[in-house]
Amino acid sequence: MSTIPWQERPANISDVVWRYNENPIIQRDAIPSSNSIFNSAVVPFKDGYAGVFRCDNKAVQMNIFAGFSKDGINWEINHEPITFGAGNTQMIESDYKYDPRVTFIEDRYWITWCNGYHGPTIGIGYTFDFKEFFQCENAFLPFNRNGVLFPEKINGKYAMLSRPSDNGHTPFGDIYLSYSPDMKYWGEHRCVMKASPFEDSAWQCTKIGAGSVPILTDEGWLMFYHGVINTCNGFRYSLGASILDKDNPNNVKYRTQPYLLSPQTTYECVGDVPNVIFPCATLHSLEEDKVAIYYGAADTVTALAFGHISEILKFTKENSL
Repeated sequence: MSTIPWQERPANISDVVWRYNENPIIQRDAIPSSNSIFNSAVVPFKDGYAGVFRCDNKAVQMNIFAGFSKDGINWEINHEPITFGAGNTQMIESDYKYDPRVTFIEDRYWITWCNGYHGPTIGIGYTFDFKEFFQCENAFLPFNRNGVLFPEKINGKYAMLSRPSDNGHTPFGDIYLSYSPDMKYWGEHRCVMKASPFEDSAWQCTKIGAGSVPILTDEGWLMFYHGVINTCNGFRYSLGASILDKDNPNNVKYRTQPYLLSPQTTYECVGDVPNVIFPCATLHSLEEDKVAIYYGAADTVTALAFGHISEILKFTKENSL
């Protein structure tokens, strides 16, 4: 029996990543106040799983909520948003919170999200039990999105991926890496990956952003990311993968030229924002060679896809941009 949510690849599918056949796993109205629940993050916790979920309410106010699951598929999400106490700062002002990521580092679960502080920037908080939460200093100046922490220190420092942006529906974006000695002061900013030229890989030619927390493999850090093309019908978000150097992760060893998953199903193509696949979390087992990828679909619901880590690494190396 798999130790993570899992469904075998259907016989008629040859792709290295395949969808759960009962998607979406979280409907838009899973709690009474919600207009949509998507772009959320999950981690192993105790004898099951815990998560931080983006739930936009019926006034379309964006906030993050804690939730729990025994199997990683059926979730009970709190009806009230997370309330933060002061962590390494007294400054906990926030106009909105969305698109969280969560990872365990050393002794606690760290949460990053897009935080509204005079525009979007990267908020940081932590919890030990998913009941009490503490907010830290914002990592960066506005404007920034898609803050993703590495699950362990690199050369003795915390490391975070992000995508500097603007204050609107950003029509550009590259992935950067920053370091911190204490999860309060961030610097040593390095460019990791840029959007690709249209003629080389059009699905990721407008902007890219880090997705789920990177997974350390023998090949390096496996990082899932979203890539965006601006079509005549607007932005379209798809899923890709890259392999970053273990000790120097701003060095990209390989990066998928073809996408792994693009919006094709009704729940990915129809919703508040059509044609969006937006990865925010994975559960993985290196021993079982399995990964479960959680993604927001059409900015409306939460869906799940699966793959074998070895196949994804092989595909990324053999089909690199």
